[in-house]
Amino acid sequence: MNAAFSCAANTCIKARNSTFLSKKKQRRTSPRAEVTVAITNKTKESSSPTQLSLHGISCTDLFVHEIVQRQQSQKIGSSDFDIRTTRPNFHPMFLDEAYERCRDICAEYAKTFYLGTLLMTEERQKAIWAIYVWCRRTDELVDGPNAAHHSSSVLERWDERLDDIFNGRPYDMLDAALTDTVHNFPLDIKPFKDMIEGMRMDTRKNRYANFEELYLYCYYVAGTVGLMSVPVMGIAPESSVSAQTIYDSALYLGIGNQLTNILRDVGEDASRGRVYLPQDELTKFGLCDKDVFSRKVSNDWREFMKEQIRRARFYFDLAEQGATQLHKASRWPVWSSLMLYRMILDSIESNDYDNLTKRAYVGRTKKLMALPVAYTRSLSNPTVVFP
Repeated sequence: MNAAFSCAANTCIKARNSTFLSKKKQRRTSPRAEVTVAITNKTKESSSPTQLSLHGISCTDLFVHEIVQRQQSQKIGSSDFDIRTTRPNFHPMFLDEAYERCRDICAEYAKTFYLGTLLMTEERQKAIWAIYVWCRRTDELVDGPNAAHHSSSVLERWDERLDDIFNGRPYDMLDAALTDTVHNFPLDIKPFKDMIEGMRMDTRKNRYANFEELYLYCYYVAGTVGLMSVPVMGIAPESSVSAQTIYDSALYLGIGNQLTNILRDVGEDASRGRVYLPQDELTKFGLCDKDVFSRKVSNDWREFMKEQIRRARFYFDLAEQGATQLHKASRWPVWSSLMLYRMILDSIESNDYDNLTKRAYVGRTKKLMALPVAYTRSLSNPTVVFP
């Protein structure tokens, strides 16, 4: 999305937000993510002696398989999809205005990603805009200008409102756009529910003991966006890989994007008393929260950051296979996200790993230069895997 898998330039989900998985249903039988792509030799060679785990929570434990199965079984035209709640009888002009408002919001807050959506079919464009707007509105409940005035009951009401959207009872015009999207594409409600739970998580948690905890947070706030978006973007008819592989890649892109957001925003989050870094890994490098708040870039900090960047790049590498397998009209925004977020990591390195007093960014010129390259990659045959 941040959209389609996750927004490329101005993300709707920032490093300080979150998402859901029912606490009662969490199963952590394996702490490792289901990763099928090996680390490249280049990555291995660049690793420091203190290597950190690259793996988080498995897709099985996150119930991603169940989401994929439900969305695949509800393909447009199937009997399961046809028996959904009766479509509300919206006036065409009302829907046009609803999607137009979603388009305007996407164009204002996610300019680079929005540009990529313009290559999609009109129906896909509108659906992605509607999903983006819902995610942004959800995010603002805990991180928007009025978030300080909201109580926990706001998220409860938002959760109920999501049920109404999926049941054909939208509250306002922007909700109506998502209601229509739900009836046009086989979207499962769980990733949306997961994102709301992440918002709850963000209101009560500002420290993460280890990467497993942080991975769950990243799944909530960004991995879920990929799971929402794949049914809209579509899988290339000529793709030879499994749908599960493509969904996993979408999730991994969200994880990589969110890890990058966290690394970019360390200083900003510290000013708010938040540290979105694994506490046990800080300790391994002789660091603690005090070092983060002091804003001093030490050699230990640089080594710690090298490992965090290595991990983010690992998840971007995993995401590439799925990006190539999407419908050809949907690949450009995903490749843009991959390339531009990698450039943020490059910028952190160029700043000598000072993300405590500086905020890494990618300049407009570099963004514009990257877009044609991303577009070229988006034209590649799904059987091609880039090194």
